[in-house]
Amino acid sequence: MTKNSTDSLNSLFANALHTQRDFSAPALNKAQHCLTDFLACVYSTGHFPWVENARQVALQNSVTLQGGAPILGSHKRVSVQDAAFVNAVAGHSLIRDDMHLGSVSHLGVVVIPAALALAELNTITGKKLLEAIVCGYEAGGTLGGMLMDVETAKKIRPTGLIGAYAAAATGACLFDLDVNETANALGLATNYFTGLNEWANWGSEDMYFHPGIGVRNGITAVMLAKQGASAAAGSLEGKAGLFAAFGKKIPESPSLPFANTEEILQVFFKQVPACNYAQTAAQTAAHIGSKIADKSAVQEVIVDVPHAAAHYPGCDFSGPFTSILQARMSIQFNVASAILNGDFNDSHYQDFNNPGIRELADKVTVKIDPALTSAYPTKQGAAILILTDTGEYREHLDDVIGADTEEVESRYLSAATTIHGQDKAKSLLEEIRSLKSRPDLKALLTMLAN
Repeated sequence: MTKNSTDSLNSLFANALHTQRDFSAPALNKAQHCLTDFLACVYSTGHFPWVENARQVALQNSVTLQGGAPILGSHKRVSVQDAAFVNAVAGHSLIRDDMHLGSVSHLGVVVIPAALALAELNTITGKKLLEAIVCGYEAGGTLGGMLMDVETAKKIRPTGLIGAYAAAATGACLFDLDVNETANALGLATNYFTGLNEWANWGSEDMYFHPGIGVRNGITAVMLAKQGASAAAGSLEGKAGLFAAFGKKIPESPSLPFANTEEILQVFFKQVPACNYAQTAAQTAAHIGSKIADKSAVQEVIVDVPHAAAHYPGCDFSGPFTSILQARMSIQFNVASAILNGDFNDSHYQDFNNPGIRELADKVTVKIDPALTSAYPTKQGAAILILTDTGEYREHLDDVIGADTEEVESRYLSAATTIHGQDKAKSLLEEIRSLKSRPDLKALLTMLAN
């Protein structure tokens, strides 16, 4: 990379985002599904105490009757930053939000709250909203793919590291910032990474707030750039830039947004309300568990996973479980619950002290498999061997199974009906489905606010 500011990595990112005009139909469709999935998560988490904590902080900061943006699932309006903060925390609280494997990040919970909040400040088309969402996933996924590896992810939360950057890219697209303004927004957002992974050692609530802080910082970066604030051109690749801070080398020919297939197309929707690295193991366990009539006969469970899964904080943990988050993160808990229950109902995680699950989780051993490690992240496989009093059972999955569109919409309708009632929930879904043809977002934003 040269020292010319026009060749800085942020400027190259900004130019790629600014010149993209041919958004593929699959990418725009995926953005609609990401929005639907995000709302399904938000509408399912209002009862969690940390969501109420975030809500109260936002209300204390900036209650407004007009302007601002809504806290989804309520009739309250606050500043766009505070609304995005609460909505991101709520969207992340099931740990079922969408997953981008290349960046090991939950991009939807920073990109979509930013898009919905900032859309309140500008009249845009439905298609423009979807394009902004695609741009946010693209910037976050591309940068995250260059930064993240197993060692970095042990200490730094990937979503917290690139969240502000993805949100800033979303806002820059939504506001039609020029290349220089976009580069400044991205440069400022580079400074605002957040999220340590020590929470995994305690089962504490820090993690839920990481995307909220990220999206709030990303929105601030966009607004500062829009007002003319400048950022260091080398905030990514400079001697004291982000890559240097994490001991990373800039690739000689770095990947740029939209250079390949859109990053949003690499996102999958979780079936299990748990950590990404527990997904395939839980799915494999549910399959094999259905073959075992007497679960009390299980003596030992061996779970083979990729290196990244075994080493992500909180994943190789057999208990004791003192919080719902520890249960969601633990491969042992997920496998034990899936064997015993045969499904992924969220109530199993809330019952994290269940004696049967606790006893079986103690019998689960997590092992690193070289072949699965080699296939990751292109594929995220798992294999399970269960030894019982009467024999052994084996099962494997080559890759994680994502929730399809039908499942995403079904989960949305179930959650949204509890908030809006059945008729309005269906109307809101139809509005999302037709966003590409909507000349403005008035109907969507009105329904979301009430």
